[in-house]
Amino acid sequence: MGLDDKISNKTEDLGGKAKEATGSVTGNKDLKNEGKGDQVSASVKDGAEKVKDAASNIKDKLTGH
Repeated sequence: MGLDDKISNKTEDLGGKAKEATGSVTGNKDLKNEGKGDQVSASVKDGAEKVKDAASNIKDKLTGH
């Protein structure tokens, strides 16, 4: 996983946490839910990047690179 992807995913996760907290404090359910959605999206992207990294590592081991 590239550093840019890690930073982007972490930024999305932190932004989601901030939205969720703001929504909770202000009673704005839509903002709170949007924040939760952002966090889920970041987790899914992070997971997909980890799978790609693992597949690349396996390929490298099989091909001797």
